Amino acid sequence: MFLDEVKADLDLSRVHFVGKIPYGDYVDLMRVSAVHVYLTYPFVLSWSMLEAMALGACIVGSATPPVEEVIRHRENGLLVDFFSAAAIAEAVVSVLADPGAVAPLREAARRSALAYDLKRVCLPAHLRLIDEVAAGRGA
Repeated sequence: MFLDEVKADLDLSRVHFVGKIPYGDYVDLMRVSAVHVYLTYPFVLSWSMLEAMALGACIVGSATPPVEEVIRHRENGLLVDFFSAAAIAEAVVSVLADPGAVAPLREAARRSALAYDLKRVCLPAHLRLIDEVAAGRGA
């Protein structure tokens, strides 16, 4: 429905709707993406943003609570006003205009995502917490 409203203003040869694709293809797609726009209005942060960060994507994210928990503006990504189409567009254009300038953001995003590694960080911490609570040491 939204596409019908805006398609006259778009170059549809540059817009790709990939649908459901195998995970390996998704990873390949993220690796070649010039910028990953992640907009969410206070809701749960998705793993897709963390995966994009882990793959070294430059994130342009909404300055909303779930995104601000992970992205620090101009340190490991760019934050924009969720309601400002102009701010979103300006951030995306700045990334596309000078990809080299955001290389440090990409590297920092990858390092930040490693703090959420399921096997080496999150699951062991979760299991320790369960053990502590079961032993009566935690709350």
